[in-house]
Amino acid sequence: MSRKFDHLGDVETFVTVVDKGSMTSAAVALATTPSVLSRAITRLETRLGVQLLRRTTRRLSLTDEGRHYLEQSRAAFALIDDAERAMQGHGSELTGSVRLSAPTTYAHHRLPVLLRRFAARHPQLRVELNITNRNVDLVAEGYDLAIRMGQLPDSGLVARKLEDAPMCLLAAPAYIARAGAPRSIGELAAHACLPFVMPSTGRVSPWILRDEGRDLDWTPQGGLQVSDDVLGVVSLALNGFGICQTYDFIALDLIGQGRAVEVLSQTRGRSRPFSVIHAPHRQASRAARALIDVLAAGGEADV
Repeated sequence: MSRKFDHLGDVETFVTVVDKGSMTSAAVALATTPSVLSRAITRLETRLGVQLLRRTTRRLSLTDEGRHYLEQSRAAFALIDDAERAMQGHGSELTGSVRLSAPTTYAHHRLPVLLRRFAARHPQLRVELNITNRNVDLVAEGYDLAIRMGQLPDSGLVARKLEDAPMCLLAAPAYIARAGAPRSIGELAAHACLPFVMPSTGRVSPWILRDEGRDLDWTPQGGLQVSDDVLGVVSLALNGFGICQTYDFIALDLIGQGRAVEVLSQTRGRSRPFSVIHAPHRQASRAARALIDVLAAGGEADV
C-alpha cells in the first residue's frame, strides 16, 4: 500500500527553491545537488498536472498555479509546525526553539538582559534571534514572534504591549561645547539636528516633544540624514555631529558614562510603544508563550 503523502519531500523542495531563489542556493540549504531538486519539482508538477515554475538558465519564476500552490503548501507546513511546537515542553522542562525578530534599538539595548533572564529560567530552550528593522512576514518566513515599535496597524496580528519607551534629546558634550545648548524648541532650527528617514514611508520621522503641557511633533531638518537603522543617529550624535532623539533606555547609560548630555529636558514626557506580536491563526507554543511572559514582565518592570 503506497502512502498518500509520500510526495511531501518534493513539496518541501519546491517551497525551499522558491524561498532561496535558485536551485543552487536551495541545493546548498538542503545538502544536495541542483539536478536532484530539479527532478523533484518535475515529479511534483507531473503529479499535479500543472507547471509550477518557469525555469530559464538565469532565473526562476512562479506560474499562477505555482503561486497558489506555494501559499497552500506554506499554510500546510505551518500547521504541521504548529502541531509539533504544541507538543514541545509537555515534560517538566520546556524544550525546543523560538524564532524571534526584533529591531536594532530593542535588540541591542533591551533584549540582552531579558534573554539572559529567559535562558536562566529555561536553559533547554533555544532562541533564534533575527535583528532587523524590516517588518518580517511571520508566516512566510517562519517566525514565532516579532517585536514592533509604534502603533500597530489593524493587521489582525495578536499583540501584547511590552512598554511605552520614553524619549529624550541627546548630544555629545563636544557638540554642546562647540555650538551651545538650545534653550527652547524654537532654537532647534539653528542647530545641527539629525533626521531619521522611516523606511516604511520615506519621510523624516518627527521628534515627539512636549511643550508647556502640549504634545508637539517637530520635524528635524539637517544636511545629514540617516535611513534604515535609527541607531545611526545616535552614533552620529555621539561623534559630535549634532542632536538626535532616542529612547531613554539607550540614552541614560550614555549620559551616565559622560558620553552624552540631555538637551531640552523640559520637552520630555512622550513615549513610543513596543509590542510583541504573533500571527493570529498560529497558536503560540509553550516556549513562545514563556518568552512573551519574560519580555512583558521585563518591560513592565522598567517602566
